[in-house]
Amino acid sequence: MLKIYVNGLSGKMGSSLLNQVSHMENISIVEAISDCEVVIDFSRPESSLEIVKKCLDNKKPIVIGTTGFNNDQIQIVKEAARDIPVLLSYNMSRGIYSLKKSIKDFLSNNKDMYECIIFEVHHKEKTDLPSGTAIELKETIENHDKGNFVSSIKIESERISNINGIHKIKFYNAKDLVTFKHEALSRNIFSDGAIAIAQSIINKEPNLYSTKDFFN
Repeated sequence: MLKIYVNGLSGKMGSSLLNQVSHMENISIVEAISDCEVVIDFSRPESSLEIVKKCLDNKKPIVIGTTGFNNDQIQIVKEAARDIPVLLSYNMSRGIYSLKKSIKDFLSNNKDMYECIIFEVHHKEKTDLPSGTAIELKETIENHDKGNFVSSIKIESERISNINGIHKIKFYNAKDLVTFKHEALSRNIFSDGAIAIAQSIINKEPNLYSTKDFFN
């Protein structure tokens, strides 16, 4: 029985995690970090840093899905990964992982000049803008555009009630338009990804991990 401590259990993602775990016989959610094998964190940056410190004190691996970190806060997370396994990802759905892979494949074969727009839509309660996923997508494009064929990357954001997450990436020029899109129809895709990673990270050495280390 895998024992998970969830930081942010009262939030929307915490509720989704609780619902998903309730249908699993081999996983339980515990009330104390000292009693768990792994921590899952979907909260706010300040709360995340507090829980990271507790994970260090208790030598527990942590799966972080919180967004909105600044550079100094990310550095604290990176330093913690020297002593415990840490997964930091702003989107743990396998669909987004596949989306990134498709974009990488496109860029690796591209020989044409393009401009790029990343369009993201989320619910009105989401505090960070643009989304962490949109920022990751921008970084993915920048890091894999080896021939510098993407002349510009723009992020456009919108907040609408009851939208779990839409990310649309458009590469365009005067000749054609290439579009990649992912839409989250339920928060459960993020919960499922976090739980799958939590099951694996308990066997990892201290390091800072990303979804590619688990979804490949």
